[in-house]
Amino acid sequence: MTDKKIKAILWDVDGTLLDFHASERAAIRTLFQEFDLGVCTEEMILRYSSINDDLWKRLEREEVSKREVLIGRFETFFNELGLDPSIASDFNEQYQLSLGDTIVFRDDSYRIVESLKGKVKQYAVSNGTIVAQTKKLRLSGLGELMDGVFLSEDLGVEKPNIGFFEKVFQSIPGFDKGEIMIVGDSLTSDILGGNNAGIITCWYNPAHLPADSRYKIDVEIDNLQKVYQLPLGSDS
Repeated sequence: MTDKKIKAILWDVDGTLLDFHASERAAIRTLFQEFDLGVCTEEMILRYSSINDDLWKRLEREEVSKREVLIGRFETFFNELGLDPSIASDFNEQYQLSLGDTIVFRDDSYRIVESLKGKVKQYAVSNGTIVAQTKKLRLSGLGELMDGVFLSEDLGVEKPNIGFFEKVFQSIPGFDKGEIMIVGDSLTSDILGGNNAGIITCWYNPAHLPADSRYKIDVEIDNLQKVYQLPLGSDS
């Protein structure tokens, strides 16, 4: 940690402030009906989620492009199901829009962000697409509470790359790495990104997963309410 007060929080969105799997599940089931693909079972959704997670981790390691993630996940998924993979692009386009239709807050995150407004600077930092995240932040109301929103598609670089954070830092007044904390659920994106950037890392781990010694975790919390226990605000 640091002996300074935390004056800026970088909030991850999916899986941290918002329940991504709830929106993912609802979007896929809705689109299976719209594309006349039959019933999408829970087992099928879990398989898709696994394919998706693997590709996002490969993107974080710069092994694949964003397009290969967004389209490739559905091509792989549909191939496994014996469905026509040529619809993957159209399906993904509608999926990005549908993701924002289901808003489920983690640990009353809206009230937490709202209560901290004016006490610390708050920024949303996400690798999610512009279409999906813009809609989520608008419908959830979180976007209006933030001092800034940084999406990898806009910045041209993904978390955990240091380039992502360097562009964020340009917008933080009185920038000091010792006063900035990232809060996120992903070790490979948020925590590694924080490590690369040299800022405080707060791992949101509600499932109590085992930590990984490859990452420097300054704070671990299982409920976002525990952010209140950290030294937030000005030094005065």
